Amino acid sequence: MSSRPGKVYLVGAGPGDPGLLTLRAADALRNADVLLYDALASDPTVAMVPADCECIFVGKRGGNHALPQHEIEALIVRKAREGKRVVRLKGGDPFVFGRGAEEAQELRAAGIPFEIVPGISSSVAAPAYAGIPVTHRDHNTAFTVATGHEDPTKPESTLDWAKLADPHRTLVLLMAMGNLAAIAERLITHGLAPSTPAAVIQDGTRPTQRTVVATLATIAGEAQRAGLGAPAIVIIGEVVSVREDVAWFDAGALFGKRVLVTRPAAQAESFARALYARGIEPILAPAIEIGPPDDVHAAHRLVDEIANYAWIVFTSQNGVDAFFDRVRSLGADARLLGGVKIAAIGSKTAQRLERYGVRPDLVPAAFVGEEIARALMEATREGDRIAIYRAQDARDVLPQMLRDADRDVTVAAAYKTTFSHDDAFAANVERADILTFTSASTVDAFAASLGGAAAARDAARGKVVACIGPITADAARALGLEPDVVADVFTTDGLLDALERHFTAHATA
Repeated sequence: MSSRPGKVYLVGAGPGDPGLLTLRAADALRNADVLLYDALASDPTVAMVPADCECIFVGKRGGNHALPQHEIEALIVRKAREGKRVVRLKGGDPFVFGRGAEEAQELRAAGIPFEIVPGISSSVAAPAYAGIPVTHRDHNTAFTVATGHEDPTKPESTLDWAKLADPHRTLVLLMAMGNLAAIAERLITHGLAPSTPAAVIQDGTRPTQRTVVATLATIAGEAQRAGLGAPAIVIIGEVVSVREDVAWFDAGALFGKRVLVTRPAAQAESFARALYARGIEPILAPAIEIGPPDDVHAAHRLVDEIANYAWIVFTSQNGVDAFFDRVRSLGADARLLGGVKIAAIGSKTAQRLERYGVRPDLVPAAFVGEEIARALMEATREGDRIAIYRAQDARDVLPQMLRDADRDVTVAAAYKTTFSHDDAFAANVERADILTFTSASTVDAFAASLGGAAAARDAARGKVVACIGPITADAARALGLEPDVVADVFTTDGLLDALERHFTAHATA
């Protein structure tokens, strides 16, 4: 027990798309010691916490509560009293039909400091992602948000159905799927026209989003026939008719596709957000891990002696991070580079350097060794000392071409990749529609995780294989995996653009 309590953050996770998190919510997650999260928190959102964060699921799935509410409150208090930074992550907004206020009251009574971090409510976000505005000057002047599932201990409903049955305002109902037929009947009884447009939106803002549009009289039956269930919201009013013109999120060629993300967990977050933004469901299945090289002293020695070099070449974001980890350990900063010129392989590597206050002198247009070597030979002179800070098992094409051109090259392994092991890997592969590979090492690890090249080919059958560039594509072909998509811009954004073109072409063929 700590002599000083920690602090609790009651954080709104938003409706599901991690891109809709507030900056404050993201900051709280990245600094959490303990995370207590609900079922509506998406996997990429949960993955934002530090690797050593204690993650505890306290949500409700299939009608079963992982923990009763009073036990959740007791757990929050106990963890805070251990001096921990506790994030209580709740779907949507903590105070919109959640129990955030009750948890805050319990914390106040226990003398635990807390902070409320609002989130975007599904009541407005899900309709927006379905192309349905909750207000529209041609259709309504107001909107009402109500619960379709009141406290079961109440003797009777406290909702004013006569006021809710107002044709001049939009009605948004949360947690209404179990009572939808009865709700529609009540609204019709109190004067709302049976022909009023209505919609049910399941999994709003997620790649699994599904929308059914009908009338108030038929919406319950149509939603049931379509197999829609919780979590879902119901929206009733003339604004539903606007969906035909405004639908956008579920209209793309990649919407609803499931993509296996094999890159390391620490690098998966931004890729997952980009997938969500295009309506794609990421399946996080890191096949490799990034760790220190076998000879860390050689890597450190190069950093220590960097002033003796004319150029340093960074081949990845991992190398940049490893370099500046060593710089920090020396009590130094970017000034250590002094007059050393810097080459960055790829736009993402350049962006990572800029985070450390360094703007590269050279970013070759192509990201393959041969083209990089040519660009460096044009920028350097014979006899120049060039340091290459890279992965331990990288190809030797670049250093060899530079040596052949009479450059004095030193190669240091900044990090090495190792294969991850996850018992759920094969099941994750089976769920995916698209397999993405962002390096040759992810291809090799994919096969190793499945038991070899033959098993990898079997697992990939019927799926789209997408590679970030030609080197990765060659690694796939070496295992008998013929890529369907190879990006011509060797970044994750370029890979997504290539996938978009692939599926758009097949949809119109």
